[in-house]
Amino acid sequence: MKEYFQLQFKMLNRSIIDFGLPLLVGYALLTFIFILLSNYLFEKTEFANYIFGLLSFFFISKLNAPKRNDFLKSIFNKQKYRHLRIAENIVYCIPFTLFLLYKKQFVFSVILNVLIIIVTLFNFSTNINVTIPTPFSKKPFEFTTGFRKTFYLFPVAYFLTFISISVNNFNFGIFSMLLIGIICFSYYSKTEDEYFVWNFNLSSKEFLFEKIKTCLLYFTLLSLPIIIALSISFYKDIAVLITFFVLCYAYLSTIILAKYSSFPKEMNMSQGILIAISFAFPPLLIIIIPHFFSQSVKKLNTILND
Repeated sequence: MKEYFQLQFKMLNRSIIDFGLPLLVGYALLTFIFILLSNYLFEKTEFANYIFGLLSFFFISKLNAPKRNDFLKSIFNKQKYRHLRIAENIVYCIPFTLFLLYKKQFVFSVILNVLIIIVTLFNFSTNINVTIPTPFSKKPFEFTTGFRKTFYLFPVAYFLTFISISVNNFNFGIFSMLLIGIICFSYYSKTEDEYFVWNFNLSSKEFLFEKIKTCLLYFTLLSLPIIIALSISFYKDIAVLITFFVLCYAYLSTIILAKYSSFPKEMNMSQGILIAISFAFPPLLIIIIPHFFSQSVKKLNTILND
């Protein structure tokens, strides 16, 4: 197990070096950005601890990939595998735990670590062959496959909206809409095979606009119950609701453009840092979106006919 963590550490170091940063500078920059964004979150909303916990689960979600865990099970026996997964989740969650302790959220930090340990008790197997119907067509595969993995989160978001109206808390309702946005945001973390892009009989720009249009349409449909409910119950705050809704549009467009700006490779650390900084200062999107768009067009021109 020690060798496994040493390998993971070397892979992280290699990613930082490939990005063009000395290791010391890279770790210092990552720490600074994490603290900056975390402080910003806790200053802006009273539900920061809940959002922080959700982000930590999103951060470690890749560790729960069925194929990845099946591979680990083929290497380690059952007991060692369980110990490895618990240790891995705790290690990946250390930055979130330390920041919660810094904010004196002692109870919440304990709950968070207990929950990420409980997650390892579930057996995510790739042998389960159950097809969950989706409200989407097969063309936008991101939503078809993504919805099947996260369908249980949408009732949670709608229930949070009901609670926000019941207790007359508009901020809680905004959080439920942002939760839908974060879920849709996660659908674009993986790249598809070049064939699925080449299969589109579109130019590079038309392809990008089609992808963005599809994403925004389905996000709107999924968040429509929340928007209608909040618009009726908190009509005085409708301007704030529209602002956050437009921001969701902007960030969903950004993640799509970032994905294809490095296609067929996965998004690199520099893109992740730019997106992370934009969360702290949204006006940067005015620069970031055109930059990703131009890079995406260049990458896609080698695959699609412009």
